[in-house]
Amino acid sequence: MLQLDFGLDAKSIAKLSSKGLAYDTLKQQLDEDIDLSLELWRSQGLEIVKNLGNYYFATKFIPINEAEFCIVDIETNGSKIEKHQIIEIAAVKVKNNEIIDTFESMVQCNEINPHITTITGITVDQTIDAPPLAEVLQKFKLFLGDAIFVAHDVKFDYKFISLSLKKIGLPPLLNRSLCSLGLAERTIESYRYALSYLNEYYNLHPDATHHRAMSDVMTTYKLFIKSLENLDKKIKTAEDLIKFSKEGKRLKRVKFDPLAKVSEEIQE
Repeated sequence: MLQLDFGLDAKSIAKLSSKGLAYDTLKQQLDEDIDLSLELWRSQGLEIVKNLGNYYFATKFIPINEAEFCIVDIETNGSKIEKHQIIEIAAVKVKNNEIIDTFESMVQCNEINPHITTITGITVDQTIDAPPLAEVLQKFKLFLGDAIFVAHDVKFDYKFISLSLKKIGLPPLLNRSLCSLGLAERTIESYRYALSYLNEYYNLHPDATHHRAMSDVMTTYKLFIKSLENLDKKIKTAEDLIKFSKEGKRLKRVKFDPLAKVSEEIQE
């Protein structure tokens, strides 16, 4: 689970998504004026609203079909933020199941391990004329706005982007986030839940190029829509959806790999 740090303890953050946080509790934990804090959080992608005297995540009151979801994928030249960086980033903004905007960019990079090139197909030569990291992240941050950040295994993409923002002198993300893998486990039957497996099993994105940012974003988008189609009608708001993706009952996994059976039949 992502741990967001914006001056409140874990119990108070949980109340923002459920029964609400009282003014006095909020005031006790903040060093700054509440209105100033709300503005700062908003600039980092987190909208908090006041309702009947208490404070809540805005997503608690936004119906799923009115919420903006930003489906994101990054490719990096390694997994350690201390010495690695983003080399490609892509995103689509989705509202009412439709893509309403897109973002895509390579990122200038001086060193890409051959192993990473093998996985992604991205070489240093392809990034030479790309904009630098700071420029790309600033544009991405504007694109993201206060949309709900969605990714497959969201922890990696969200954390890497947040820490990358800090590296260039900007505050980290505070956007509400949703893991499409966690949501898929609760809405779609499968033997495995890796994005490449789900894509092959359900033929989500036939022209996919795995480990390229926009291709993986489009696959995740198709998966996200499929999950929403299978959603219980009781889940009405964006915050309901976020909670369900973390705490809802997982479906029983398919016992035998149907793709393995297909492969065996082809070989025969």
